[in-house]
Amino acid sequence: MGRSASLTADVGSVAVRTVPPISTSRWMLRLFGAGFVGAFLWSWFSLDMSIISFFAGLGDVRNLLGRMFPPDFSNWSTIVNATFETLWMAVIGTFVSALVCVPLAFGAASNTTPHAVVRYVCRGIISLTRAVPEIIFAALFVVVLSIGPLPGILAIAIHSIGMIGKLFADAIEQTQASPREAITSVGARRLQTTVSSIVPQAMPSMIATAMYRLEINIRASSVLGLVGAGGIGFVIQDSLRSLDYQAALAAVACIFVLITAIELISAQVRQSLLGENTNVLANRRQSGYAKRKVARDTARNERAIRDRSLTPPWTSERILRTSSAVVAGLMLIVAFLLVDMPLLGALPRYPDLILVLGDLFPPDFSTARDELVKGMTESVQIAFVATGLGLFLSVPLGILGARNIVVRRVIVLSTRVTLLLLRGIPELIVAVIFVSAMGLGPVPGTLALTLVTATFTSKLFADTLEEVDPSPREALVAVGASRVQEFVAAVVPQALPGIVSQTLYILDVNLRSSTVLGIVGGGGIGFLLLGSLRVLEYQTTGAVVLSIFLIVYFIELVGSIVRRLLR
Repeated sequence: MGRSASLTADVGSVAVRTVPPISTSRWMLRLFGAGFVGAFLWSWFSLDMSIISFFAGLGDVRNLLGRMFPPDFSNWSTIVNATFETLWMAVIGTFVSALVCVPLAFGAASNTTPHAVVRYVCRGIISLTRAVPEIIFAALFVVVLSIGPLPGILAIAIHSIGMIGKLFADAIEQTQASPREAITSVGARRLQTTVSSIVPQAMPSMIATAMYRLEINIRASSVLGLVGAGGIGFVIQDSLRSLDYQAALAAVACIFVLITAIELISAQVRQSLLGENTNVLANRRQSGYAKRKVARDTARNERAIRDRSLTPPWTSERILRTSSAVVAGLMLIVAFLLVDMPLLGALPRYPDLILVLGDLFPPDFSTARDELVKGMTESVQIAFVATGLGLFLSVPLGILGARNIVVRRVIVLSTRVTLLLLRGIPELIVAVIFVSAMGLGPVPGTLALTLVTATFTSKLFADTLEEVDPSPREALVAVGASRVQEFVAAVVPQALPGIVSQTLYILDVNLRSSTVLGIVGGGGIGFLLLGSLRVLEYQTTGAVVLSIFLIVYFIELVGSIVRRLLR
């Protein structure tokens, strides 16, 4: 049979096409896919990566980890104090950022700000702060404000504006218009309309966003000590430099426990705020405790309706939300009381901070042109290789972690738990361990970023696979399809758009991360950035920061185009 027979089939006298036509958007997606593969291969060979070096590097890391056991907790007080300082820095930075983002988000949302200029200015501020990693802000602030937690807190607060502000604005724009129109129709002013109709709808999503950002900021604050900005990162780096590997493992274990605990608690609170608990209980086999809790909450709701109560009943979710708010408030108070943050003492230095930021301009691209081009190229190559290798590892791990794909619950549970445990270690700390085991250069940085990418992306892929519609799968099974045929024909087409979108997001994240790997000797532009700050070549620093911003913005632009083609 010829090529035409593979594309069409005769039904009676009418030729019916059995393969969908290739549209312009599909051609564009194929072009982007080919471009990604080409960039991966170019990066792989440019970095002198090989399968042998890959496994040899893993062997070196395994040997180092063997020397790190058992962990040495003899310096317990220093480690615990640094761990709590890391937590308090993240709490204060997230709180300050959320406060700043509230007016920015209302200014950036189209349904609350009719003036286009105001929206563009607010969106521009949000995008600018998101493009520069927090450790770069921290390194700049340490130069002026000296070492300590204050530069780290300011860096976390400024960088968090990028994510929190964008998601706050999206939450405001996604509110329903009917309550706002109803209040406006009875003569309410703009402020009254906003407070009465928009804020109550957006508040749960905004609180959930702040809590999710707190998880990220704890990871970030744990590595800011690498540049002297407070937290446990300094303890880890100092232990590795002095070859005290067992003390380093003790510090890593403490920050791992903190990050994992905060992630688990935050996930429960976010589910309660966003109303996801009902779906979870409906889709899983309930334990006896869960059934009793649902029955108790149902009885309380029915009693409140029967008594025509003016206040909502104290259900399990309301108790969880209220107690979480109280605990968050207490944590914030404790953080402000315990963190050594001399705001008043640092006031005379704030003008110097403005001067240093002004000294970044105009950026000097000529003095260190060769190092700048080499460093940025290396950072881009690290990002592409880490993303490609991470995807290669993430696909099977994501399948094993999807409850609707793998029948054996023990496999799903063990995969999910393993990914959760591995996500508890920040990428720069992983990079420090790999560099200590393998030496300086882009290869250890690439392998460290690959490991972090695989653990994070696997969870995203597993969640995407679990969200597919079961109807096409059931239809194929009904006509005798095997499990492999069902997966390829019914699951992959539904999950592919989400996987492609997440891949672009991971590439974006990895590009930001690769620009700071050089700070710990993992290759990329980070080495030039830190060196220019140390020798006070601020205009070279400005050139590095601007280059990072332009590359990140370009990747974001490409990602937005691909996402539009996927719709």
